[in-house]
Amino acid sequence: MFEPLLQRLAADYRLIAPDYPGFGHSQAPDPSLYRYSFDAIAGAMASFTEALALERYSLYLQDYGGPIGLRLAVARPERVRGLIIQNAVLHEEGLTPLWAVRRAYWADRAANEAKIRAGMHAIAAGVARHVGGRPYPERYNPDLWMDELAFLRRPGMEAIQLELIYDYRSNLSAYPAWQAYLREQRPPLLIVWGVHDPIFSLEGAYAIPREQPAAQLVLLEAGHFAINDAADEIAEQVHRFLARLPP
Repeated sequence: MFEPLLQRLAADYRLIAPDYPGFGHSQAPDPSLYRYSFDAIAGAMASFTEALALERYSLYLQDYGGPIGLRLAVARPERVRGLIIQNAVLHEEGLTPLWAVRRAYWADRAANEAKIRAGMHAIAAGVARHVGGRPYPERYNPDLWMDELAFLRRPGMEAIQLELIYDYRSNLSAYPAWQAYLREQRPPLLIVWGVHDPIFSLEGAYAIPREQPAAQLVLLEAGHFAINDAADEIAEQVHRFLARLPP
C-alpha cells in the first residue's frame, strides 16, 4: 500500500515501512502463542525502533497504524518530530455506522463472530473498503481489494484478524489519552484524509484539529486507502510538511 509514497519520497528521506506481526511478510504465530493486541503490536514496533536505533522520527498513521503509532508517541513523545494522520481516528464520532457490527461483536463475541467472518472474506466488502460509496467501481484496479482478500484467506489469518478486531475496543478506551497527548505535546501534525471513506467519517477528520489547532487538514478526493487514489498529492503534502520541521 505504501509503495507509491515510498517511490515519491525516497530521494529525500529515510523511509521505513515495517510489516506488523501477523501482516505482510512478518511472522504470523498462532494466536495461542502470541497475543494479537494493539498493545502487543505497539510493543513490537517499539522494540523495532530500538533495534534500528531510531531516536527521532515522524510517524505516518493510517487505520491500524493510528492506534499503534499513537501508543508509540504517547510512550516516547520526545522522539516524535511530527505526525501524519491519514484516515485514522481518535474520536468516537469518527466511527461510521459500519462499526455497529463490530460494536455488537465486542458486546457478544460468540453471537456475532459469523458476521465479522463474512465481512472479512466477501468481495463486496473488499470493494467497499477500497472504493467506498463512489460510482463506477469498475474504474478501479481490482487487485487493490483482491490482494487484500487473498491475504485474509491465507491459513491462520482469519484467527489473527478476529483477535485484533475484538481488541480494537481497547482503542476507544485510549482515545482520551491520545487527545490529551495532542493537546499537551502539540506535535507538528498533518492530516490528509480521503473523503470517500466508509470506515472513518469526515467528522473524525474534523475532530483532530480540536486537540491540535495548529494541525493542517487536507481533504482528498480519495477513499480509505487514499494513497491508491492520490499518491502524488499526498507525497507533495508530506514533503512540504517534513521540510518545515526543525532539524
